[in-house]
Amino acid sequence: MIKEFSFGNFRSFKEIQSLNLTASKISEHSDNNTIAINNNQTLLKSKAIYGANASGKSNIIRALIAFINLINYSVKDETILFHQVIQFLLSEDTDNKPTFFQLIFDIENTQYRYGLESTNKIITSEWLFGIPNEREVPYFIRENDKIIEISKKHYSEGSKLVALDVFRNNSLFLSTVAFLKGELSRQIINEITSITVLSGLEDKQLLYAGEELNNEEKKIKIIEFLKIADTGINSIGTVKLTEDYLKRAVPEILLTDYKKLQDVDLLISTHNKYNSTREKIGELQMLFEDSQSAGTKKMFELSSFIIDALTNGKTLIIDEFDARFHPLISKKIVELFNSKENIKGQLIFITHDTNLLSCDLLRRDQIDFVEKDKYGESHLYSLVQFKGARNSASFQKDYIQGKYGAIPFLGNFSKLFKPEKDA
Repeated sequence: MIKEFSFGNFRSFKEIQSLNLTASKISEHSDNNTIAINNNQTLLKSKAIYGANASGKSNIIRALIAFINLINYSVKDETILFHQVIQFLLSEDTDNKPTFFQLIFDIENTQYRYGLESTNKIITSEWLFGIPNEREVPYFIRENDKIIEISKKHYSEGSKLVALDVFRNNSLFLSTVAFLKGELSRQIINEITSITVLSGLEDKQLLYAGEELNNEEKKIKIIEFLKIADTGINSIGTVKLTEDYLKRAVPEILLTDYKKLQDVDLLISTHNKYNSTREKIGELQMLFEDSQSAGTKKMFELSSFIIDALTNGKTLIIDEFDARFHPLISKKIVELFNSKENIKGQLIFITHDTNLLSCDLLRRDQIDFVEKDKYGESHLYSLVQFKGARNSASFQKDYIQGKYGAIPFLGNFSKLFKPEKDA
């Protein structure tokens, strides 16, 4: 689970901002909406992020994706910095400054703080700190292409490689050590890269069923998930495409392509069929892609990730969370993550659905806002920072009225259609 992700000089964020998942010392929903990880710290099970269009909300997601991609690919891909590190461009203050990323998280009761600074050409600094006992200690600190401090006690796998000088100025030291079989480094990277980031607008190719249904236990949960969401689906599965079906369904496909497609699994759903007196007379299999709504498709696409997060204690981040969902479905998913049944999963979502802005659903520290100022800088802040906001307030009403900022200031669209003499 994430404790805190910080980033700065990245896209629309000039100054360092922090997405904080550590619970504040407030009593709202204290039993259900938080997870106590030790005697001193409690983490939030979910976090909602609101803001106007073009305020920079999605750039929070992009920052985390860039951070993960640098960790995954910097050793293998020498161009990764150029493609992932995009600095704030609207101020000369940041022209020669690096982008900043840092993540705080736990592995087996040890808190780690790993971060880096980078231009789109070189890594300018990198660090790993840990709290194996009560005090934070440096595991390693890097400046440009030199390791200036390293702990033989806590990071022996890295200290053995320092003298070999095996990492480039455009690759991460942590990733290099992991690549060379460093056990702790690989464990840290696995923890960071287990964070799942999804878009609520992008569809999978539903013609290809993927791995979701290959695991029978997961398949049962996915089907139950779809039933609870009132999709009308009894079951879901796959069948092999046949040449006869392809010729009837997509006759424009060249004959030479039929054999290539016959190895593809076709996703199907099973539904009840009724007679004229509404008695069930059997079941009917239907092509999932053709028969299901955009919302049902999204529910299927997200279901395995939601199940995985709740079962295995992963962090799931969804942009455009409410797109194509009925408000009641969005609310039910948030309630699921906030429930007492969830003992280790975490959901972070970007949304415009103000129905979720309820003190009955979310604590004040579970609600963040993003606002862009007149200089093009995005700012991230939490509702819990507003001293006048009470836990009994109507968050939805106050937000729409602009009390928390992060809303669009709209002009008069009707002016566009007035006669020229009246304009």
